[in-house]
Amino acid sequence: MNVPGTLRYTSTHEWVRKEPDGTLGVGITDHAQDVLGELVFVELPVVGKKVLGGDACAVLESAKAAADVYAPLAGEIVAANEALKEAPGQVNKDPYGTWLFRLKPAGEADLSQLLDAAAYRKSFA
Repeated sequence: MNVPGTLRYTSTHEWVRKEPDGTLGVGITDHAQDVLGELVFVELPVVGKKVLGGDACAVLESAKAAADVYAPLAGEIVAANEALKEAPGQVNKDPYGTWLFRLKPAGEADLSQLLDAAAYRKSFA
């Protein structure tokens, strides 16, 4: 299973990357896209929406399942990857290079409360 050591993870299979501007890029893990199968639809969050950590804020649909994507931390949605509306399968092709939304954390982004790569891998053991 591909789990880059440079990212943080949630127990609900989102990855989180701190961007140079201080926002957090959020996507789904390789495991999550594999379980869902080929994505056919993506419902992205509304830019400007305030979310709490754990709030469902996006939906991914494949031929076999639909799944919510959860905010890893509290904050405000500052961008959504609109290109995925036309090409949702990009998530399957490159799950760690394809972000779903960017979040401006409500406070100082404490990524240490999220799983590191080793802890995320261990969650499958």
